[in-house]
Amino acid sequence: QVQLVESGGGLVQAGGSLRLSCGVSGLTFGSVNLGWFRQAPGKEREFIAAIHKTGSQTYNTDSVKGRFTISRDNAKNTVYLQMNSLEPGDTAVYYCAAGRSAPMRVDYVPYYDYWGQGTQVTVSS
Repeated sequence: QVQLVESGGGLVQAGGSLRLSCGVSGLTFGSVNLGWFRQAPGKEREFIAAIHKTGSQTYNTDSVKGRFTISRDNAKNTVYLQMNSLEPGDTAVYYCAAGRSAPMRVDYVPYYDYWGQGTQVTVSS
């Protein structure tokens, strides 16, 4: 059974930092591309960042470039999202996702085969 489990969310003041983790089990970690999305109340799920299965390429949406960094540790079966300079507009539930097929469609929700349950990030002003 494939499982993706996010952790690291919480309440932080504007300007602060958080690092989200997503542990993946039940599949060959090095064979999947990974992404982070977020969803705020009343809004659609939004692409944040993605990383190729080899770790050789990363992608970010414009709103988080220079602030958020995605990385993966294939030895630990874990993908990370380092979030710096957080803003109240970053408040949302954050989800990690895994996709197996090629080509990688980084910002396309249906591309991803597996999803975590989400972790809440709240940024206060």
